[in-house]
Amino acid sequence: MTIAYDDFARVDVRVGTVRRAAPFPEARKLSIKLWVDFGPTIGEKKTSAQITKYYRPEALVGRQVAAVVNFPPKQIGKFLSEVLVLGFPDTDGAVVLIGPDRPVPDGGKLF
Repeated sequence: MTIAYDDFARVDVRVGTVRRAAPFPEARKLSIKLWVDFGPTIGEKKTSAQITKYYRPEALVGRQVAAVVNFPPKQIGKFLSEVLVLGFPDTDGAVVLIGPDRPVPDGGKLF
């Protein structure tokens, strides 16, 4: 299935820096809560991610990640997820986060 460029352009993928991260033991599947700074225009947004195989909360702080910022918020238990952090599955289906390989300004839009 092919899409038009306009379809791709509607998905707002931005880069942000993880400012805080904490375990999310209340989640049905092992997850980590993230607070990601997308710069002055978007600000800080929170999310949860099933990324416990490769990541620990303390190691995520300061890391830049890519996320979709224009999905509607989703309630996950008592936690409101505001963005979708992006990753690829490894051979076992565990998430490997994606982000820039060099520092870039928070809030930068993927193109």
